[in-house]
Amino acid sequence: MATQVKVRSELNAKVWKIEVENGAAVAEGDDLLILESMKMEIPVAAPAAGCVVEILVAEEEMVSEGQVLLILER
Repeated sequence: MATQVKVRSELNAKVWKIEVENGAAVAEGDDLLILESMKMEIPVAAPAAGCVVEILVAEEEMVSEGQVLLILER
């Protein structure tokens, strides 16, 4: 049975770049997207290997701490 993993933002930031697409297979530690806060780029890495099933944000969107950015399926 597949398990869904919700990847959340660790801070208030802007989505600078999305590195993956729906359906992409990722390994643990792969960069999924890059957030920008105070002119710093903060990569968001996959917490586990899996497949990207849904991207919930868009580039340039402001996100809040704890907001779900995307969902992986393991």
